Amino acid sequence: MLGEQTRYSRLANITKIINTKLELREVLQHVTTAISEEIMQCSAVGIFLPQEDGTFKAYAGKPEVINGASLHSQVIDPKTDLLAKEVIETRRTIYIPDTLKDSRPDRTPVETLYIKSLLGLPISFEQELFGLVFLFDYDAPMNLKDSEIQSVEAYVNMAAVAIRNAKTLAQKESLISEKQLLLDVTSDLSMCSSLQECMDKCFYYIGKVLNNNNMVVHLLDPVEKKIIRATKQSNGCQWTEAEWSEQIEKAQKERHYDAVIQEAVRTQNISYAAAGPFKGALVIPLALMREVLGVILVADPAGEAPVFGESQIQLVQSIVDATAPTFSNLLYMDQLENMVEERTRELATANEKVVSVIESITDGFFALNKEWEFIYINKHQYLPENKTAAEVLGRNIWGTFPAWAETLMYEEFHRAMIDRVPVHFEMPSASENYWHEVVAYPYDEGICCLFKNIAEKKKYEKELRRLSNLDLIGQMAAGISHEIRNPMTTVRGFLQLLKQENKLEKHDVYFDVMIEELDRANSIITEFLSVGNTRTSDLQMLDLNAIVNDIAPLIKIDTFGQNKMVEFDMEDVPELLLNRNEIRQLVINLYRNALDAMEAGKLLTIFTHQEGENCVVLGVRDQGEGIQPEVLEKIGTPFYTTKDNGTGLGLGICYAIAARHNAKIEIQTGPEGTTFLTKFYLESKE
Repeated sequence: MLGEQTRYSRLANITKIINTKLELREVLQHVTTAISEEIMQCSAVGIFLPQEDGTFKAYAGKPEVINGASLHSQVIDPKTDLLAKEVIETRRTIYIPDTLKDSRPDRTPVETLYIKSLLGLPISFEQELFGLVFLFDYDAPMNLKDSEIQSVEAYVNMAAVAIRNAKTLAQKESLISEKQLLLDVTSDLSMCSSLQECMDKCFYYIGKVLNNNNMVVHLLDPVEKKIIRATKQSNGCQWTEAEWSEQIEKAQKERHYDAVIQEAVRTQNISYAAAGPFKGALVIPLALMREVLGVILVADPAGEAPVFGESQIQLVQSIVDATAPTFSNLLYMDQLENMVEERTRELATANEKVVSVIESITDGFFALNKEWEFIYINKHQYLPENKTAAEVLGRNIWGTFPAWAETLMYEEFHRAMIDRVPVHFEMPSASENYWHEVVAYPYDEGICCLFKNIAEKKKYEKELRRLSNLDLIGQMAAGISHEIRNPMTTVRGFLQLLKQENKLEKHDVYFDVMIEELDRANSIITEFLSVGNTRTSDLQMLDLNAIVNDIAPLIKIDTFGQNKMVEFDMEDVPELLLNRNEIRQLVINLYRNALDAMEAGKLLTIFTHQEGENCVVLGVRDQGEGIQPEVLEKIGTPFYTTKDNGTGLGLGICYAIAARHNAKIEIQTGPEGTTFLTKFYLESKE
């Protein structure tokens, strides 16, 4: 009698626990504790609840760890466990006193856990199965009595009540949650101001219901329903746009995708795609008043066909139905916006073409308004002080670059702005060593200005003037050399005869001076002829280093006589087409100029090396004080010299020789000295 009272007392306590608002797992844990500690002493009790794949997973019980694995990781599969299968099918309690004599239990856990006896019970109520319960002892039989089994069954029935109550409560909460979700959908959609925002909200709530954010919507053309007008993808989509496009293209090739879309348009019902790469994907028509606006596709990135419950499908349909009116209104607004955007794009395209034309101008270009503010600057316009276009746009030109206000540009720009006439002028750069050619045109809002760097043009003009001088010298030399040399030769001969007269010995000094001056005049004429000669003659494949080495003794004597030093740095260079005598003259002129530029004790360096694949360099470097800019500007000009006894033809001859050898002379100068580089260019090999 006392045992019965104790049993009923325990059941009352469990009933009280079930009626509280404890979480289901906690309630079931109380049940397993009562079974294993109050009814019978056993090693393990487990409550297993059904899963979607047909298996049963541990939900509550003891101990927490079984054979090194967590209790909650234990799964029973009725396909392999015949005992579980029989309990499920018969809804009866099955007790196996000796597992060695019964083949129904799964042998793997039986052998691993040393299960000698096993009790399996169904958790059911009114023919509805809620789960399974299994009890066993480690390596010992339980030896259960019928009364003990009945007590366990009573407690398991209480577990069934608890699970049923929990499911009922979950259904009520789910219904409330669904209603609240639809209220949230309606509220959020009412605040959407764009088509994309509307679809994002729809995607968000569908993803929330289906737990799948891999969605895309195809909007149909309002007139031709078979044509997809646009495609929008959900924000949380696991596929990129490129991956979606790849899958769609694959489906279209197999002629499945269009069929899926058209079937949804025709039926206007939610369905699953029947075939193709999107087989099993959920297809949801977005329709308003029997007019399909688009089709939403929910796919699984893993390629598996998702299975959704009926309640989920109904809730998704409600979300889509709530979305459709807002979507339709925004779609109309979007069409109007698209028209505006299209017109705007056309204007922008026209503007881009104009800008492209301006930017294609390789010279600088900018525009000023009537307040002298920059309103446009192209990428080729040079700006002093390392300023960028972004830094000067909208700023006053004269305030930003005050140095420009002190140039011809200020006067000419004002003439163009005030008189509304185009102006064209040239001016040196206020901050850099080059020239600008400037053209300014008036327009309605101000003036636009084109800046062209003509430094190369000025350089060519200077070279052209030099060549013109050389040509003039050549013509003069060719015209007068014969007429002058003949009488000079005659005079020189008679002076030599007079010098041999004994009576005139006292005048020998004068005769020598006259002969020397005649020879000097003859050498000047020879230099005239050399400078004016532009024809290349007697060129042979020669070693530049060998020519320099031939005159090296002469160079050493000259430097030694002036108490100066010389250094030769000759690298291996390929042979060039050269005129030996002219190259000798070039080297002699350059090194003598270098010696004249240095004080005693300084070093003269003559070097050669190859620069790149097609250039050989001959260099002459001194340690003088460098060349002043005003002298450098005129250097090489015939008859221009800084020496007291110079003719101004030495460097002119060097430039002429370089030109005849397809070479170029470059000058590098500074306070530490000057280097003359003669660059010979090899002929390209086909």
